[in-house]
Amino acid sequence: MPLIALVDDDPIFQFTATRLIESANLSNGILHFENGSEITEYLSKYSSEKDKLPDYIFLDINMPLVDGWMFLEEYQKIKSTLPKELCIYMVSSSIDPRDISRAKEFNDVKDFVIKPVTVDRFTTLLKS
Repeated sequence: MPLIALVDDDPIFQFTATRLIESANLSNGILHFENGSEITEYLSKYSSEKDKLPDYIFLDINMPLVDGWMFLEEYQKIKSTLPKELCIYMVSSSIDPRDISRAKEFNDVKDFVIKPVTVDRFTTLLKS
């Protein structure tokens, strides 16, 4: 079962997503980060411990300090130091076509997911 990282400053999304993922038994652990800086620090700290790295990252766009776009720029620099590939989903309430298009410019972003995310959507993403 995968380890999942939720990167979002919205406590309601964090709580709801955690409950949905747990209720569907989709993960053996969920990591919580409030911004891109926190997860960048985590990835750097555990870069040599494959089992502590998330398999999936659900990344919000708009966050304080380091937003989703800034994290993706940093991730480009550190991903070669990581022992496995991480699957990143950009998650946002934005339906702005520019955001969707920009997300697709990053090869590491597997898909753009519009909030709210349902249990069926999590199931599809995590089992594909």
